[in-house]
Amino acid sequence: MSASILRKARESAELSSRFFEANAERVSECADALAKRLSRGGKLFAVGNGGSACDAQHIAVEFAHPIVEKRRPLPALALSDNATLLTAIGNDGDFSQVYAEQIALLARASDALVGLSTSGSSSNVNRALRKARDLGALTIGFIGRDGGAMAGLCDFPFVVPSWSLHRIQEVHTLLLHVLWDHVHVSLGEDDVL
Repeated sequence: MSASILRKARESAELSSRFFEANAERVSECADALAKRLSRGGKLFAVGNGGSACDAQHIAVEFAHPIVEKRRPLPALALSDNATLLTAIGNDGDFSQVYAEQIALLARASDALVGLSTSGSSSNVNRALRKARDLGALTIGFIGRDGGAMAGLCDFPFVVPSWSLHRIQEVHTLLLHVLWDHVHVSLGEDDVL
């Protein structure tokens, strides 16, 4: 069992390393673009399904309630949080519209949307990204596998090239923390982490 544990830890570390070596410059550009939106009064929305919905909630809480001293809170909301609204939209219409309808109601061109999908083919996430893009909002994708249809819907598609859901989500978590940190650095705050 120890060998299996160490193999999985190595796989995760190696995948993270390769991902950031390939994407560090784009993560920096994304942090700058997101910081500009947030500094001008924009909001950050996040969407996903299953474990990716949990990751969307993680994104929202990191931005809205930073636990690091001297880091300002920034407006962020996970659109998976309102179960009543999600089930009403899904029941009365179509589950693939649960996020797009919220984006149409809440988002503006000054905002940003992070969509998370380990496959890149979650129809409700992709429809939300399409709606956000149509509104002029910044679109960011935390994606796995080969990027699927989602990669073409994002200003900043970050594709983790793996078919392991766990390894993809581990890199997504690190990406979230790095992006959050560098948004604050882009806003002029100290690089304390």
